[in-house]
Amino acid sequence: MTVKEDLAARFERSRPRLLSIANRLLSSDADAQDAVQESWLRLERSDAGAIVNLEAWLTTVVSRVSLDMLRAPRPSREYSWQVEPWRDEPVALGGDPAEEAERGDQVGVALLVVLETLSPAERVAFILHDVFGQPFDQVAEVLGKSVPASRQLASRARRHLRGAPDPARPGPHRTRELVDAWLVAAQQGNFTALLGLLDESAVLRVDYGTGHRVVEGSAAIAEQAVLSARLAAHSTPILVDGRPGVAAVLHGQVVSIMAFTFREGRITGLDVLADPGRLGHLEVGGLGGGQ
Repeated sequence: MTVKEDLAARFERSRPRLLSIANRLLSSDADAQDAVQESWLRLERSDAGAIVNLEAWLTTVVSRVSLDMLRAPRPSREYSWQVEPWRDEPVALGGDPAEEAERGDQVGVALLVVLETLSPAERVAFILHDVFGQPFDQVAEVLGKSVPASRQLASRARRHLRGAPDPARPGPHRTRELVDAWLVAAQQGNFTALLGLLDESAVLRVDYGTGHRVVEGSAAIAEQAVLSARLAAHSTPILVDGRPGVAAVLHGQVVSIMAFTFREGRITGLDVLADPGRLGHLEVGGLGGGQ
């Protein structure tokens, strides 16, 4: 076995753990796969012989890559569009956040939404230390901060997650209420109600397969929602990459899926996939959609 083959084999043994870290940091399988691939490319370009602890080195690199992706503007981050029926919240936010995060795929929608309210640095500090048990000196290296500052970030994240419910922040039931309120307002063509749900700087992005469209601002998005009343009438809440979303089903076919991004109780982002070629594999029955 050559040196490169040995390095590749060691990386593959680390891949499941790296994917787990990236998935929890980014809450997106597609983004996590990209972060792990970038980690391999950086390893290939490095002086591997000088790396004392490969596991620690890879953890630091995949965490830094993930941190850069978290800090990137939302338009540069993509959904993998993994869709599943809406499930009841399996965990309550009053429990221990580390235990909840460790549940991986079983983490409730509410916790994912609350994690989104953390700053990228807070999220990385909390996930790396509280969930994966990384020492704060390694967390500090990832963040480019001092050990005391990294401790402070993790502590702040815990306070956010363990704190009393904030009416401005979606909680275990608030998330579903927001999605339901959006569907009702869209079905009724209630422009005022839609405006009340949207952040003023909200952005709607649509992928048609043959092209993309971006609509900016709450008023413009509300106008589009009013025009889509028929789709809303045949839509049902779902999860998209574990995040709140809706699927529109017409004549037994899924014609679009939309994922929401929330901040402080308002919708800040709506990402829509309306590409027939990518929607054709979805099973209508499992989503509970109408005709």
